[in-house]
Amino acid sequence: MNVDKATLSKILTGDEILEVPFYQRGYVWREDQWSRLLEDMEYLTISGRSYFIGSIILKQRPTSIGQLHKRTIIDGQQRLTTLSLFFKVLALKHKTMGKFDRRFRLEDEELAIKHSYRDSDAFRRALDTVTAEELEGSDNITKCFNYFIRNLDPEKLDFDEILKNLLFVAINLDYEEDEQQIFDTINSLGVKLTTAELLKNHFFKDNDIESYKFYWEEVFEKDKESVQYWEQEITTGRLKRTIADLFFYAFLQIKVQDRALAIDTKDKLLYAKVERLFESYKHFTKRIETKKFLGEMKHYAILFRSTFDPGSVNQPIEADNSISRINNVIFGLDSSVLIPYVLFVAGKTKDDSQALSRILKAVETYMVRRIIVRANTKQYNNFFTESLILNDIHTAEGFRDFLQTRGDKLLYMPNDEQLLDGFNNSHLTNGYARGILYLLESEMRDYRRHSNNLLALKKYSLEHLMPKKWENKWGEVADQEAKDYRNHKLLTLGNLALITQTLNTTINDSDWQTKLDGRGNHKGLRAYASGLETSDYLSCKTWDETAIQDRALALYDHAVLTWKL
Repeated sequence: MNVDKATLSKILTGDEILEVPFYQRGYVWREDQWSRLLEDMEYLTISGRSYFIGSIILKQRPTSIGQLHKRTIIDGQQRLTTLSLFFKVLALKHKTMGKFDRRFRLEDEELAIKHSYRDSDAFRRALDTVTAEELEGSDNITKCFNYFIRNLDPEKLDFDEILKNLLFVAINLDYEEDEQQIFDTINSLGVKLTTAELLKNHFFKDNDIESYKFYWEEVFEKDKESVQYWEQEITTGRLKRTIADLFFYAFLQIKVQDRALAIDTKDKLLYAKVERLFESYKHFTKRIETKKFLGEMKHYAILFRSTFDPGSVNQPIEADNSISRINNVIFGLDSSVLIPYVLFVAGKTKDDSQALSRILKAVETYMVRRIIVRANTKQYNNFFTESLILNDIHTAEGFRDFLQTRGDKLLYMPNDEQLLDGFNNSHLTNGYARGILYLLESEMRDYRRHSNNLLALKKYSLEHLMPKKWENKWGEVADQEAKDYRNHKLLTLGNLALITQTLNTTINDSDWQTKLDGRGNHKGLRAYASGLETSDYLSCKTWDETAIQDRALALYDHAVLTWKL
């Protein structure tokens, strides 16, 4: 067995075939992975840094004299397949097919990678095409090729730079070695150190116990409760991350925006990579005084713990508590992108609770309005981790003025007219819809001083008042246009409601009166929604598209009071 660092050029030598064995699963990567790879290749082009993309295990095949050498791809076919499609589209768009063929084909024009029977035809068709146009097909390889056709910007990518700096750990096996044993061993080695463990080892040595106790143990390992807090995991986008990781990332983003440090753009791109967090810390801390940095880190860690609580979604929002509300936005509406900025403003307003409350309300208003109108989220990371912090925007007034000054078509604050259209027409995910209605419910209770207890966000279910399966129990409609309109309206906010317990399926799809009152032992909406401010629909004798529209308008009227511009 030979283990070495290798570029793609060293793996695809031009004089041997790499075969995907028939027993391997087919190509399964999807848009999440394609998107991440594309972002990483853009980063690699800009930064010019070496980029490790993972390991690959190849096994030598026995061959006769005069035959082409062959190696079997034991592990790494997903990456190699995706990279082949990526470079193919890049070459098509750059009109430099010669570069692609020299690396991904042999002298006899055969492909250097031979796919298994599952994907062979689709893979060959994609790599043989001569135009930068989408292909027809529903298989994953064709979908991947078409994704790059639609999303790859050749101006942001350098073929040679990527080829030079893309690195693998290449594990080459002789033909007599047991690849399954090695493969299983590699995958089972695996206790991956956390960022916190790596940083602790990086900052503190055996002869510096006092510093370790003061700067680290008092915050991260003080007691069992502290350890549990920092080690709890939440899902953020594609990844599961510990709260400690979220903190270390947020703190680093605040530090790199310090104008006094004059961090250049390439380094900021490096420091923004979540999966390279420890490497970013090692690189960044070369330029600063360690003890001062550790002091700031301790200060922000204490502030972080007093500000952020993933368990907030399991507790009722406290009346007039902006921190409780923003936690529900972050952890209930999957908006962890806000964490660096919220930590920044918490640090800036730590002695002025009213100022903190105002800026958090402004951020909530911005996020909720944009969720309701389904605004583009693509620039959020740059906006919340760089622009706002770099420009020291930490007041509600400053936040509002900054948005108005930018006049950004992507990062705009939706106005009331757009918000109304969102209530009437947006189809939100169930998680978003439940969160929006919950935040609205809690605010309505606050200004009406409701006597009933509000439950936690996670205690409520979301119910479609007119069910998706309406055709059996809700009567016919005039024509296809009316049917399409009904199917559209029943997915909008006016038809969605919070209830304290999921309805039985026999009640869920029943007619309106049965949904309200229940039947037999199965309770209806009156039992599970009574007492909620957003349950005004309980008094309706009929429920149709007009009623949905009327309720959307009523919810909107409360929303413009809750999330004022």
